[in-house]
Amino acid sequence: MGQRRGSSLIEEIGKAVQLRKEGRLKESNALLVELAEKHPDDPEVRYQAAWSFDVIGEEASAVPHYETAIRTGLSGKDLERAYLGLGSTYRTLGDYEKSNEVFTRGREEFPENRAIQVFHAMVLYNLGRHTEAMELLLINLSDTTSDPAISEYGKAIRFYADNLDQTWT
Repeated sequence: MGQRRGSSLIEEIGKAVQLRKEGRLKESNALLVELAEKHPDDPEVRYQAAWSFDVIGEEASAVPHYETAIRTGLSGKDLERAYLGLGSTYRTLGDYEKSNEVFTRGREEFPENRAIQVFHAMVLYNLGRHTEAMELLLINLSDTTSDPAISEYGKAIRFYADNLDQTWT
């Protein structure tokens, strides 16, 4: 990040997040856009600004904020969420190749994040990579379900996940 964050910036970010929680989305967005202009290289400000654009349905405006947040050193859970947000945003904008790239990077950095995997499966479907998409979904389903009937067949579901086109005749 390079510069130390002042307490007033932390308070302003907190205020914007609180506005979002209260459903005052436009106000939250306006405050975060202002903060992003004042602090263009602060990864948390840029991440929060991206999120604020996503929740008001202005996905295209979220993209540069997500990209900057990731590039300028966002870390931890926020970085995980930024990969998910950016990948999903690209997908909703129809830019499936960029979405795939983001989810691939996200899965490399956060291999245990099931949400990234499931959203990646969606874009793999959009790219016509149906077998890979189904494999990801079936593995996540079998690994995370609490449904007793699915759990009972978990081993078989995992086996078939990467053998969907194989027949035994």
